[in-house]
Amino acid sequence: MLNKWLFQRVDNSSLIVFRICFGFLITLEAWGAIFTGWIRRTLIEPQFTFNFIGFDFLQPLPGNGMYFYYGLMGLLGVFVMIGYKYKWSISGYTLMWTCVYLMQKSSYNNHYYLLILILIFMLIVPANTYASVDVKLNPKLKQISMPRWVVLFIVFQLWIVYTYASVAKLYPDWLSGEVPAMLMKGKKDYWLVGEILQQKWTHYVILYFGILFDLLIVPLLLYRKTRLPMFCLAIFFHLFNSYVFRIGIFPYLSLAFCLFFFSAELVHRRFLFKKPFYDQAEVIVPEHRNLLIGIFCVWFPLQILLPLRHWAIKGDVLWTEEGHRMSWRMMLRSKSGLASYKIVNKTTGEVNYVKKGDYLTRKQIRQASTKPDVIWQFSQRLKEIYAEKGEEIEIYVNARVSVNYKERKQLIDPKVNMAEAEWDYFFHNDWILLHEDED
Repeated sequence: MLNKWLFQRVDNSSLIVFRICFGFLITLEAWGAIFTGWIRRTLIEPQFTFNFIGFDFLQPLPGNGMYFYYGLMGLLGVFVMIGYKYKWSISGYTLMWTCVYLMQKSSYNNHYYLLILILIFMLIVPANTYASVDVKLNPKLKQISMPRWVVLFIVFQLWIVYTYASVAKLYPDWLSGEVPAMLMKGKKDYWLVGEILQQKWTHYVILYFGILFDLLIVPLLLYRKTRLPMFCLAIFFHLFNSYVFRIGIFPYLSLAFCLFFFSAELVHRRFLFKKPFYDQAEVIVPEHRNLLIGIFCVWFPLQILLPLRHWAIKGDVLWTEEGHRMSWRMMLRSKSGLASYKIVNKTTGEVNYVKKGDYLTRKQIRQASTKPDVIWQFSQRLKEIYAEKGEEIEIYVNARVSVNYKERKQLIDPKVNMAEAEWDYFFHNDWILLHEDED
């Protein structure tokens, strides 16, 4: 029964069309980062980047090296789109994108993590077996079918993402309409819709639509009778996000995912009508069956458990940030704050205060004033800088932070020497202060 469910062959039109769309979009993502100035602002102008803790060895290339890096990524995206040296091209893009993701988190976005997951998916699926240069060069690669698990994999992964995104919104600040209002506050100058986005009724529409859309999109796309109207809603939802939030390729990637929900016959008829349609429904069990099932048995429990890890960590994740990343907690809060870094020379007792602008960009300053892990990393960086000058120092941070424009509170214990503080990857760091409403 399991073999039939996973390894029955189905028409592969949805995967082939998705590969073409996906390759085009990741090309735009890479080359767009060059022309929009994202690389300059994020990877070239900063003196250093705040990488994921433990990946300090990943640093931007010197000079203009990151422009060439992203130029190569874009070229690999083109190769993915046309199916040329597909396995090498998708492997290269996956590795390069993952390195940049781990290299910096000043521009962290859950969508960047999602792209890693989809790149891994595209790495293991037979996406170059039709309408590809690889097939032109080697006709033996040509196939018009794929195993059913390809569709099941992407549907289940998307269900996890959307469900967690919906459930995460079930907290007071979102349900009161405060967060939607806050998100729209900076959009009042937008052409045509700016004033509408400031209306209270708009905020409540966003409130409930955000919850219900994320919760129901996958099941209603799976159900034939609701598929088309839900797809039309998805077009509106993702184009709205694209225009209002300016989040790059991801609204369009989300629309491309819909290919896996429509019938294979429809996708074939609309996009690959010259391709023979596969309808034999054979069951072909691959030699690596057990390995593949083993991967699924690790992958999906991990995807389900990882977003829940903050429940095992003391404190409110909105405040501590511990367990926030890779948990599909998207657009849920705003944090603002001020932080001072006091340097005490352990030999002379001299006290100085750090001018953050001497070391950080404006965006990094905001991060180093509100995010505990970045505050810890900046403290460690300062410790290294002073050590290079032969000075042994203590660092004390006074950070007062507001979540969703509420009263500012002390985030970091000002009595703790952050130069000697340890970072706990899995549990609460005691130097992050908790307050009664965060316990």
